[in-house]
Amino acid sequence: MNISELKGRAANAAAALQGRPAVSVETAASGTETAETRTEAKEKNWLQRNLVNLVISLVFLVGLGLLIYPTLADYWNSFHQTRAIMSYASEVAKIDTAQYDKLIQYAQMYNRKISDGGILWRMSPEQRVEYERALDFAGNGNMGYINIEKIGVMLPIYHGTSESVLQTSIGHIEGTSLPVGCSSWQVKTTGEEVRDAAGNLTMLTHSTGMVTDPTEGSHCVLSGHRGLPSAKLFSDLDKLVEGDTFTLNILNETLTYQVDQIRVVEPTDLTELQIEPGMDYCTLVTCTPYGINTHRLLVRGHRVANAQGDVKVVADALQVETLYIIPFIGIPIIVLLVIMMLVITGQSRRRILAFRRREEWIRGK
Repeated sequence: MNISELKGRAANAAAALQGRPAVSVETAASGTETAETRTEAKEKNWLQRNLVNLVISLVFLVGLGLLIYPTLADYWNSFHQTRAIMSYASEVAKIDTAQYDKLIQYAQMYNRKISDGGILWRMSPEQRVEYERALDFAGNGNMGYINIEKIGVMLPIYHGTSESVLQTSIGHIEGTSLPVGCSSWQVKTTGEEVRDAAGNLTMLTHSTGMVTDPTEGSHCVLSGHRGLPSAKLFSDLDKLVEGDTFTLNILNETLTYQVDQIRVVEPTDLTELQIEPGMDYCTLVTCTPYGINTHRLLVRGHRVANAQGDVKVVADALQVETLYIIPFIGIPIIVLLVIMMLVITGQSRRRILAFRRREEWIRGK
């Protein structure tokens, strides 16, 4: 006995209970098969009628995803970058004085060695181990972070320029000076008495910094990607002009650099990255022109006295950034979820209506 015969017998049994005359197994089976064929035909026709709408909806969702992906990815990376900076500042706060002094002294000795012997463009395995130990107290390669206020950039700095680092952060070009400056750097403050409009004497102070050892030099080089769809990074680096400043926050130290030179060079041209005795430099490197990347944009700054003195950064001062980032991540996600719910709900409603019509049609037969 096949399935059609079973369906026919079930139809006869139902007819007997309702007082209706029974039909033959063949007739019932034929009617059932006809009903199923009609239902399948209706479903096929529905798919054909709504195929255009389905394609348009799919194209819309894909286009919407492509449109919001760069913004969503950038804010998502910004969230993790801020978390990395907060975590770094929190770990620095746990370091005792003895360990802190050792970290600084080791980095400054490393810089002095490079100052005397030249930048290590090609490292031996032993030199690489020595480099990776410097400033890596947490064991994750995080050296500190850079803050470029003019273009709204605050990014963690990691050892090396591997692609995993440059996709989300700024990389320190290995072999160049570490971002702690010269050990002989000193700030001098001078004062001058002037009279105001009322004739009262007022003391004006001015701080200047300089490398006191003319034989010592430092040139830290930091690299960042430009034009990534998933992260801003150094995309706006070309907006900096001479006279602008940026800061490096390493451990609890803040180093301020003032832009004094902007160059565009070939990728293999390293002449602008050399160490000059008596100077404390930091150069920011990214690709240019935007989207073509055939050359390198070098934005160099020389170290100057901090605008607010020897600033010490603590973790609590950075936590507010998360409050600005979370809404920009949450809102696009909520919008996507609402769209998905509307699409799924609409599909479910159509299935239910189709099922009910099918049941009513079968009962009517």
